[in-house]
Amino acid sequence: MSLTFENITLGQRVVFGHGRATRHLAAEIDRLGARRVMVIAAPAESAITDRVTADLPVVLRHSDVRPHVPVEQAEAARAAAAECGADLVVCVGGGSTTGLAKAVALTNRLPIVAVPTTYAGSEATNVWGLTENSRKTTGVDDVVLPVTVVYDSALTLSLPVGLSVASGLNAIAHCVDSMWAPRANPVNQAFAMEGLRAVADGLRRVVRDPEDVAGRDATLYGCYLSGVAFASAGSGLHHKICHVLGGAYDLPHAQTHATVLPYVLELNAPGAPDSAHRIAAALGSATPVAGLNALREELDAPRALADHGMRREDIPEAARLILPYLPRNNPVPVDADILTGLLTRAWAGETPRDSEAD
Repeated sequence: MSLTFENITLGQRVVFGHGRATRHLAAEIDRLGARRVMVIAAPAESAITDRVTADLPVVLRHSDVRPHVPVEQAEAARAAAAECGADLVVCVGGGSTTGLAKAVALTNRLPIVAVPTTYAGSEATNVWGLTENSRKTTGVDDVVLPVTVVYDSALTLSLPVGLSVASGLNAIAHCVDSMWAPRANPVNQAFAMEGLRAVADGLRRVVRDPEDVAGRDATLYGCYLSGVAFASAGSGLHHKICHVLGGAYDLPHAQTHATVLPYVLELNAPGAPDSAHRIAAALGSATPVAGLNALREELDAPRALADHGMRREDIPEAARLILPYLPRNNPVPVDADILTGLLTRAWAGETPRDSEAD
C-alpha cells in the first residue's frame, strides 16, 4: 500500500540552552523590534521573571494567572495589554501562564515569546483554551502560537520532583494521544515517539537526581516535541476528556492528564496495534500499558482523580459532558457506559491492564 498523508508543521523559532534564557530572550526581543513588552508571570515565578526580563523594555508585569484561563482573567489581561500599549507579550511560566498570553494574543493580535518553566508543551501549539461557567472551550488559531520559545532547563530546576513528574506525564499524554488523533500521520507520529522516549528517559533521571541537567534537558526537549506532535495531529480522546474535567471540576491540569492517560491507553491500544507496539517500544516494554505502568511506578506518578478533587458522584455528569466531544476516528467505539467505566477506574486509581489483543 502506498503512503498517503497531509502534514502541517507550524512556523516557530526555538532557542534552547541551559543557563542562556536571559541572553536568548533579550536577543529575541531585539530581533523582533519590540519596544513595549508586557510580561505575564504568576507570583511564584517572580524571581525567575526578574532575572530573565531584567534587560527588556518592560511596560507592564501582569501576575493574575489562574488555571484553565477563566474568561474574566483573560478580559482583564487583554484590557491591561491595550492600556499599556504593549507591542509584544513575554510569558514566563507553565501552561496556565502561556494560556493567558494566548488569550491576549487571540484578541489583541500581539506576538508572544514564551519562556517555559514546566513541561506543559502548550508553547509549541496554536491551541487556546478559556473557561466560563465551569465549561472549557478550546480552539485553534495561528495567532496564538508563540513566535519564539526560549527553552532553558535551568529554569525548571526549582520545579519540585512531584510537579516535574505530573508535568512530564502531561507531555507524554500529548505524545500518546498524537498516535491516534484526528490528523495523525507518519510525521507527527515520529515526533511523538521521539518525544515520548526523551521525556520518559528524562523523568527517570530527574527523579533519581533533581539537579541532573541532562535529565532536565531531555525532558524539556521531549516536551517540545510532544507539543509539536499534538499541534499537528490534533486533540484525541485523552485531551477531550481532560479538557472537560479541568473546566467542569477545576481539577489540576497536569495531574489530571497524568492520571487519566493510562486508562485511555488501556482502552485504545487494542484498536490501534501498530501504534500500541510503537508506544511500547518507546517505553522499553513488550506492551504499552505495562510499559506506562512501570514508568509511573518508577516515578511515583499521580494515581487517582479522587486525590485531586473529583467526586465519585460527578462521574455520570462528566461522561455526559464529554460525549459531544468524542473524536470520530477514535480507534475503538466509545459511548456513555465506556466513559463512565473509564472515569470510575481513573477516579479510584485502579491498575490498568494490557489487553491480550495487544
